[in-house]
Amino acid sequence: MLFNSITFILFFIIVLIIHYSPINWRFKKISLLIGSYIFYAAWNPAFVILLFLSTFADWHLAKKIFVCEHKSQRKRWLVLSLIFNLGLLSIFKYSGFLLDNVQSILHLFGINSQFTDPGIILPMGISFYTFQTLSYTLDVYSKKLKPANSFLDYSLFVSFFPQLVAGPIVRARDFLPQLKHQHHISFNVFSIGISLFIIGLFEKTVLADAMFAPIVNEVFVEGTQPDMLSAWLGGWFFYGQIFCDFAGYSLCAIGCALCLGFKLPLNFRSPFAALGFADLWRRWHISLSSWLRDYLYIALGGNKIGRYKTLRNLMITMVLGGLWHGAAWTFIIWGILHGLYLVIERGIKQIKFLKNIGTYNIIRYILIFITFLFVMLAFVIFRADNVNQAMQIYAGMIGLGETRQIITWNLWIQLATLTFITLTLIQWIFRSKDLIEVIQSTSVITKSVVLSFLLIMIITSSGNSDAFIYFQF
Repeated sequence: MLFNSITFILFFIIVLIIHYSPINWRFKKISLLIGSYIFYAAWNPAFVILLFLSTFADWHLAKKIFVCEHKSQRKRWLVLSLIFNLGLLSIFKYSGFLLDNVQSILHLFGINSQFTDPGIILPMGISFYTFQTLSYTLDVYSKKLKPANSFLDYSLFVSFFPQLVAGPIVRARDFLPQLKHQHHISFNVFSIGISLFIIGLFEKTVLADAMFAPIVNEVFVEGTQPDMLSAWLGGWFFYGQIFCDFAGYSLCAIGCALCLGFKLPLNFRSPFAALGFADLWRRWHISLSSWLRDYLYIALGGNKIGRYKTLRNLMITMVLGGLWHGAAWTFIIWGILHGLYLVIERGIKQIKFLKNIGTYNIIRYILIFITFLFVMLAFVIFRADNVNQAMQIYAGMIGLGETRQIITWNLWIQLATLTFITLTLIQWIFRSKDLIEVIQSTSVITKSVVLSFLLIMIITSSGNSDAFIYFQF
């Protein structure tokens, strides 16, 4: 069930009617849980069982961890949780990738074996809800959180439909307290939720699907090496597409949750205006980057165990972050690139006379542009179907090889470019503000005009109702 579908709008209206009806809070939570399972089952009913098993297992394992007095016993239960969660994730997401690579290695040694494709379907959102349940177990293990008293509350935390299949990744310590009693929100807060949903839907339907995706799809074609203009525009517009697609989903999720009285964390904060790569990861997919920081980078020792090991920890974290996105070498290389960016940036910051270089305005804008450029270049391999296709795009960017003109500088491309530049400038202007702050500070008349315009654009958009890109992760 897609946010950008009539089916979801009808589903959400029914959920709202039940949620604000005069029944007690427990029955409302039960209705939300049932609604969340229906939302997930609309894609593939069979995988509802997997979602329930993941919920049931970590609920009981966390309780076992909490009651154990000896650290060795607690650690054994934690290891069991890790094996269960990461094992399921590996089977469904990485088994085909591993078999392909084992087969390739065997061929190098002259062993011609052919493994049968396991044909395993990737359950939608498994990476997201696995990280949520893992964060719960890890927080209980580290004594930052007590196990939830209610299985109903915990189940709703795992399966809450707005953020179930593509985030934001929510922490139990932030969400479970919100389930103790119903939060009656004002009309103003409800209107902010609706505003976020409309803005998110506009980013997805109009910008990502109708404007950027068709151009990107023309450039990223296997066996075709684009000319310089086409290659650069393909790279720029994919950066715009994936931002609008994923940030759009996150805003829809946050908006829906807010309409129901729940607060989810913001997942994007003007990433096009990032001042360096460390700053980028405080602005892009914030719920994932903070998860990797807290449960992987810091667990490895963070930056408190010497310079070499700090750089090693950065690389490990980013490579695994790349692998989280998908079972392909393109995602691993994307993670390696971001690891290298962070390592090089950290090294530059150690140079004494460069420490305060970012205090000068002109230098800040140059650094923002450099960050933007290298992030876009990394996203080329993220988007490519394979490494060879990415190399074709990179070769086209510098004019190497036999290139073919794919994109002509027509009115549509000019409009897309102007839209992309406008989107970038807006993020530069509001880089220090959250979108909710901007909405709250905008007059009612201005807000009404803007949202009406966005709704008209959504309704009249010629873009296909494609699934959100991050559904595949």
